[in-house]
Amino acid sequence: MLRIITFFLLSALAVSTWAAPGDAAVKQAQQAYAARRLADLERAARDVPADHVLAPYVEYWRLMLASRTDDGRIADFLARYPGSRLAESLRADWLKSLGAREAWPAYLAEYPRLVKPDAALQCYAYRAEWALGNRSHEREAISLWFTGRDMPTVCTPLFAQLMEAGLIGQEDVWRRFRLALEAGNLNVARVVSNALTEAQRPNAALLDRAGRDPARLLNAGTLDLARRGDREIALYALDQLARRDSGQAEQALRKWAPQLNPLELRTAWARLATWAARRHETVALDWFQQAGDVALSDFQREWWARAALRAGDWKTAQRAIESMGDTTRGQPVWRYWRARALQESGKRVAANAIFLALSREHDYYSQLAEEELGPVVQAPAINIKVGGDDVEAVARQPGIARAVALYELGLRGDATQEWNWTVRDFSDAQLLAAAELARRMEWYDSAINTAERTRELHDFELRFLAPYREQAHQAARENDIDEAWVYGLMRQESRFVNVARSSVGAAGLMQIMPATARWIAQRLGIRRFQVDEMRDPARNIEFGAYYLKHIQSSLDGSPVLATAAYNAGPSRAQRWRDIRPMEAAVYIESIPFAETRDYVKKVMSNAMHYAVRFGQPSVLLKDRLGMIPPRKTPASASPDSDTSLEVGRPDD
Repeated sequence: MLRIITFFLLSALAVSTWAAPGDAAVKQAQQAYAARRLADLERAARDVPADHVLAPYVEYWRLMLASRTDDGRIADFLARYPGSRLAESLRADWLKSLGAREAWPAYLAEYPRLVKPDAALQCYAYRAEWALGNRSHEREAISLWFTGRDMPTVCTPLFAQLMEAGLIGQEDVWRRFRLALEAGNLNVARVVSNALTEAQRPNAALLDRAGRDPARLLNAGTLDLARRGDREIALYALDQLARRDSGQAEQALRKWAPQLNPLELRTAWARLATWAARRHETVALDWFQQAGDVALSDFQREWWARAALRAGDWKTAQRAIESMGDTTRGQPVWRYWRARALQESGKRVAANAIFLALSREHDYYSQLAEEELGPVVQAPAINIKVGGDDVEAVARQPGIARAVALYELGLRGDATQEWNWTVRDFSDAQLLAAAELARRMEWYDSAINTAERTRELHDFELRFLAPYREQAHQAARENDIDEAWVYGLMRQESRFVNVARSSVGAAGLMQIMPATARWIAQRLGIRRFQVDEMRDPARNIEFGAYYLKHIQSSLDGSPVLATAAYNAGPSRAQRWRDIRPMEAAVYIESIPFAETRDYVKKVMSNAMHYAVRFGQPSVLLKDRLGMIPPRKTPASASPDSDTSLEVGRPDD
């Protein structure tokens, strides 16, 4: 830590890039820990000075490899580094050890000191209380059951206790069975069904067939809908069929409808309607009507609202939104669209009250809401700059010093975790000072993420950094596209991390896929191109801007369509259009993929901030979004491989 503070004083708060004694040994220790080589770790640890800023990490790595059940050493470490990220991680690991040993008094003594317990630790805590005769948290324990996710095995004894006590009944098992199927976790559904009586339990082979070939199963006549288990399989098969083909699913449902009870029938229509809405089929609204409000989950209500927005049915959109649960309805997205629906019905005063509250926030919906209000005088956002003393004070924080040292050693993952843990309870002024420190280090993603955490005091230049300006300005000019848009996209793609690489291979500032990079190189006449050139910021921005212009030109010049295409592919962006002109905000809201939907909103919102920063003429976000021109040909009933919804369950 001392080397950082000294260097601050000597070089106007720039961050050191020289190696301190012991840095090489720390790096060797980390590599040994990652490879789980204890002997190599111990050798490296001997060369790390006791006062090295990362000495706690080396000690932590040694404990994790050699002494995870040495309660005395662990307790000593926790006492010496209270409140640190390492203490939290070690405490969580130690608690799992105590839970596995069923050392319940020790567990309950230590558990309250944990900041963020995961599901396994929560299950251990409720088991510990139960074992010691305390059942005051029964309701919280029961709530862990209702999930479609696979739960840790340590939760199984807890759930068995709750079932034995009659606190989880057969209907609760059916509910989780459905949740698992809705989440696409067939194996979880199978395991959960084992808690049902044998007479009720769905046939595992038929359940598998429902997932693999739902149409054949529904037409085979092998299901006996007098049995609850077979009816649940039929509902799952209908859902899987609707995911692929709405017409076939409707025919099958009408065939089976007389054998389903009213609630099951409405549930089936809700599932068919949701898939139809995600494919933008006009029949979705009729099917939602048949489902009725009671049969819908909040996820399905959201798609009901989106289908209504695409149809221009503001009354139904308002009804769908107002039927959502409080948490969902309170999200900015649905507050905004509810206000729009109220405005369309002539209730302008009620709408403006919602718009005014939204406009005080700082995101896509706040920008749209502010524009709906018109030239209303509002208090400007407080935009402050921190001074050198503030940055130096933050740099002295032990957690920040450790994060900086980790970053300097190239241990980016550990550095980010340490940084995020340390700033989690910072004041606005401290957050801005930390963001400024990260900016000076060219640690751009942490600078942006930290500046975005502020609640009342803001520095929008830190939130919307603009590194690589010369390269981006040139690429935007050469391709005749908006520089603010390029930056809006680049910020969303990589947060200006030049070494960023996605799980599918996209690389660099603008996250260019290898095949796309080769195609662009060919179009630009670049010979002997190597994909590794995408690591060069200038080349990456050049290629990204070229591709952005290309897809914009192929999609009627719409920046919204081009942004969607950049993330999800041009044919998907094309398919999501309608045969009629559409407000771009409605198009964005009805994008079937949550990732792409969020991406387009953020890119276009980012562009507004960069336009201000670059001194561009003022343009409303609504004008920047524009209208989506009509698709020239109607969408086919069966999506092609590029546009199919067969990419996993919705992740909203």
